[in-house]
Amino acid sequence: METVKVSRKYQVVIPEKLRQEANIKPGDKMVAIAKHGILQYVPVRSLRETKGMVKGLDTADLRDETDRS
Repeated sequence: METVKVSRKYQVVIPEKLRQEANIKPGDKMVAIAKHGILQYVPVRSLRETKGMVKGLDTADLRDETDRS
């Protein structure tokens, strides 16, 4: 467990140990979830990164949001 401090601009620095464990890199997007006073930040992964999580899913015709531009 790590303790962080909220800045005057409501910014929080993710401790290095947690960034490494979650493989979070600069520019990564996170989904922020608040429920019952508890905040969770979940990294948004591309479809290609999640390939293999659902065995048998054909991802050949799927596109990421970045592929659409």
